[in-house]
Amino acid sequence: MATQLKGRAESMASQEKAVGGVYDNSYDEFGPGAAKEGGNIIEAPADMIRGVPGKLSVWTLLVVVMELCERFAYYGASLMFSIYLQKILHQSKPQAVALNRVNQFMSYATTILGAVIADQWLGKFKTILIFASLYLVGLVLLTISSADFSIDGGFGLAGFCISVFAFIGFGTGGIKSNVSSFMAEQIPLGFKPTKTPGVYEDSKLTIERGFRYFYWSINLGAFIGQLVCPQVAKNKSYAMAFMIPAIVFFVGIIVFVAGSKKYVKKKPQGTVLTKVWRCMRYARKNKKEGQAHWLDGALGAENVDWNDEFVIGLQRSLRACKVFLFYPLYWALYNNMSDNFINQGLTMKRPGWLSVDQLNVVNSLVLVISIPIFDNFVFPLLRRCGLRMGPIARITTGFVIVVCGFIYVTVLQKVIYTKGPYYDFTGPNIPVGATNDISVWFQIVPYAAVAISEIFASVTGLEFAFSQAPAELKSVLTAVFLFTNCGGALIGLILAIWGGDPEVLYVFAAETAVLGAMTIVFYFCFRHYDVALAEQEQFDS
Repeated sequence: MATQLKGRAESMASQEKAVGGVYDNSYDEFGPGAAKEGGNIIEAPADMIRGVPGKLSVWTLLVVVMELCERFAYYGASLMFSIYLQKILHQSKPQAVALNRVNQFMSYATTILGAVIADQWLGKFKTILIFASLYLVGLVLLTISSADFSIDGGFGLAGFCISVFAFIGFGTGGIKSNVSSFMAEQIPLGFKPTKTPGVYEDSKLTIERGFRYFYWSINLGAFIGQLVCPQVAKNKSYAMAFMIPAIVFFVGIIVFVAGSKKYVKKKPQGTVLTKVWRCMRYARKNKKEGQAHWLDGALGAENVDWNDEFVIGLQRSLRACKVFLFYPLYWALYNNMSDNFINQGLTMKRPGWLSVDQLNVVNSLVLVISIPIFDNFVFPLLRRCGLRMGPIARITTGFVIVVCGFIYVTVLQKVIYTKGPYYDFTGPNIPVGATNDISVWFQIVPYAAVAISEIFASVTGLEFAFSQAPAELKSVLTAVFLFTNCGGALIGLILAIWGGDPEVLYVFAAETAVLGAMTIVFYFCFRHYDVALAEQEQFDS
């Protein structure tokens, strides 16, 4: 299988050379850069020695700020769900885990719908704004449903389900499928000279930087929300704690709208999925022996609404979808932070001032600190040494790190059950809030491990989806990547049956073992893709 994939990767690289210029860090296959767009040179200049990332514009940063506020709202609110469901709405541990995973499922189930609406009818800006409005309504309804009069009137659980599943989940998916690619579209493509001769700002590297800082904003928002909201819930009320995300997100929407007149707003391309279907059907009917890819039959077609660049972009998109098939299990492990990690912490000794769900701030804090370090020191150093990690290498690294983190989690859960006085919490008369004699600070390691894995796996996945798709399919392919989180939530929803003590130990062990095995398969299936990916050009309309 590896040999076949290598052959396909090499063939695709050669096809891309035939269709247009090759995108390679060495830049030696480009001719002189005469063409320009928006002040940037489109083709790599002949005197180019190396590329560096450029600065992000103010309008790009407005989108990033909006995402920061949205993630504050999402993580600030959702972090409290597990304890809120158990303490206020009187749900059991497995029930709370199941409801939390339904929330995660709904948050990503609507990503493809949001992408289709944006790409076919409304465009990204209007789509983001409409789904953000639904999201805000959900946050307001959640605040009302958590007030004492709603809880006493029996509306607590119903209000939670309606606000979270119908409004917040729906709004989250519509925003997420469009906002990262909308941010990237604010970055002009091409090369821009710097003060150093032979060194040019490279839009490909600027887009990589944009995605890293976009992800940084996600985690800064999450860090602040996770730090503030649980403390307000603990010391004031859940209604007040849920009100704060609603206010912050409203501010984020205002900031986003402020840049409306300055944004690059690409017009919707029409029925792009129908176009994809016609292209695929044409390729099937005109398939010939000896073709490296079954879509090659659509190359060189006349009197059709696609060109060869679209066909090559579609091939890349399908290749990306194969890579994304391995992500659901990664997200299944990742999603444990919002429920099973919290339930684990509830069985461990902790200081009175700490709300155990707040340990999620470790994950966000590590990302907030680490992303600038990786962006400004680690990745540039690797590039200078000629060791530029391709997407497959980075994703594999992320998978390996999270597997190591969950080996630790599994061992920690076993150690908790060996400590007294309640051991595995299955004996008679176990009091509510019972803890064993082991410190909750042991949980810092897995939260940090998951954070580092995100820099390699999650950030790269977003960037990979954007870079592989032709202009018409960028939101759709981003949505497909995000939809893999929906698959992870579904896996977690099934496993929630065993979310109580002591069965959760076997859940941790099984998830770790399966992702470990799948990581090996992933690397050997796709490692040759990095060769072709290093040579591809960026697609833009």
